[in-house]
Amino acid sequence: MEKVGSKKLAVLVGCNYANTPNELHGCINDVLAMRQVLIDRLGFEPCNIQLLTDATDSLVMPTGAKIKEVLNHMVDQAQPGDVLYFHYSGHGTRIPSNRRTRPFHLDEAIVPCDFNLITDVDFRNLVNRVPKGATFTILSDSCHSGGLIDKEKEQIGPSSLPPSSTSTINITKSKTIPFESILHHLSSITNINTSDIGTHLLELFGAAASDRFSLPSHEQDLIPSLHEDNGILLSGCQANETSADMNPHGDEGKAYGAFSNAVQIVLKENANDLSNKEVVLMARNVLQKQGFEQHPCLYSSDDHANSPFLKQI
Repeated sequence: MEKVGSKKLAVLVGCNYANTPNELHGCINDVLAMRQVLIDRLGFEPCNIQLLTDATDSLVMPTGAKIKEVLNHMVDQAQPGDVLYFHYSGHGTRIPSNRRTRPFHLDEAIVPCDFNLITDVDFRNLVNRVPKGATFTILSDSCHSGGLIDKEKEQIGPSSLPPSSTSTINITKSKTIPFESILHHLSSITNINTSDIGTHLLELFGAAASDRFSLPSHEQDLIPSLHEDNGILLSGCQANETSADMNPHGDEGKAYGAFSNAVQIVLKENANDLSNKEVVLMARNVLQKQGFEQHPCLYSSDDHANSPFLKQI
């Protein structure tokens, strides 16, 4: 029987957006491969891994409400000593922000299959609920994923490391949907003539929409960033960059996300425990050698930067 405080829980989400203008190819493969890595390499029990994909035969689709529901349930179960993990592979986007604390006046978000955006404010609220002594690691293989936990401290990112080489690889597709495209999609459903994306999301999803759109901006600024919180973000790229979705031979079975694939390579090639910082730096190195220009980042407290990736401390 599993001892109290020693659980490893994971939620893995892959969105390919099949048969839409935003179709990707490798995101479901990413989370299926990561599930096996969690079991074989990192000691997760299969029964503690929840998989959500938008495959045509999926019984439960990864909508914004469903993703938040399963993440909230995972946090609700957590006890001191537990390891929580969320792996997302899919589109990301940036939306205009009125908050004074946001650089470039933009907020980061992931794009579930129903376009009910999950924002950095939502992830901050989740992290703030994680019990002391547990950890919540987010790996987001999506565009603009740097800074996806609001107010989390940068350990490896645009201010700490200079950009390396430019891309020398033919990227199949970037994992981004421009804000204007999301706005056009939502307004075509609501028939409301406004450029305020929150109006559309609240009209369509009500209370299931992101806290980013229901809370006034000054209240969002007041959401605390705990000094030594338990959130750890490994992002596929910097906030102003895109992440690659690769389908080099036109074979859906071999398509992959560049960052997810790089992390899996690092974990398979290194049998010893690796710190969160080592995983990100090694993944950067893999991507650079492969010719990608995206720069994975790490956001966490100082202690968590050096703690082992997905291991109890």
